[in-house]
Amino acid sequence: MTAGARNILRSNDSASLWNYTVAPGWSINEAEVLRKALMKFGVGNWSKIIESNCLVGKTNAQMNLQTQRMLGQQSTAEFAGLHIDPRVIGQKNSLIQGDHIRRKNGCIVNTGAKLSRDEIRRRVAENKEQYELTEEEWNAIELPLPEDVMLEAKKAEKIRLELELKNVQRQIAMLRKSGGKKNAEVTNAS
Repeated sequence: MTAGARNILRSNDSASLWNYTVAPGWSINEAEVLRKALMKFGVGNWSKIIESNCLVGKTNAQMNLQTQRMLGQQSTAEFAGLHIDPRVIGQKNSLIQGDHIRRKNGCIVNTGAKLSRDEIRRRVAENKEQYELTEEEWNAIELPLPEDVMLEAKKAEKIRLELELKNVQRQIAMLRKSGGKKNAEVTNAS
C-alpha cells in the first residue's frame, strides 16, 4: 500500500461498518435514521424522506452530504434511486487503496472525466443487482417519527446523567470516608 499524501491511513480509520464520519449538524441517531430512510425510499429520493417527517429540519443538501459520507464516496449517481444499505458500500469503499484514489473527509472524490449517461446507467444496473434490498425488505423498514427520535435522545441523555450522578455520589462517599478517618486521627492525637 502506498503512503501518498492523499492515501494515508489514520489511527481512527478502520474497515468497520461505522467507518464514516457524521457531518456537522448531524447526530449519530439522525445518521442512522437517514440510513434507514435511504434503504426505504432510495438514494436521492429526498422529497419522500422529507415527507416522511423522520428527519425534521434537514435539507436536501444536508442529506446528500451525509449520504456521501456514509457511502464513502463523493458521487451518488451510480446509486440513484436504489434501495441500498449505505453501510455496505461504505465498508467496500473504506478498503479501496491505491495511488489513483483521492479522499476528502474520508470519501473517495471524483477524478478523471465525467461519466457518460450510459456508464451511469450501467453502474446503476450493476449496483442494483449486487446491493439492492428486496422490495419486501425495504417496505418493512419503519422510520421513527420525530417524537420517537427525540424520546430516544432524551432517554440516552437521562442514562448519561444517571451515570454521572452515581459517579459524583461515589466520589462524595469516598471523600466522606477519607475525611472521617482524618477527623478520627486528629481527635485521637489530642
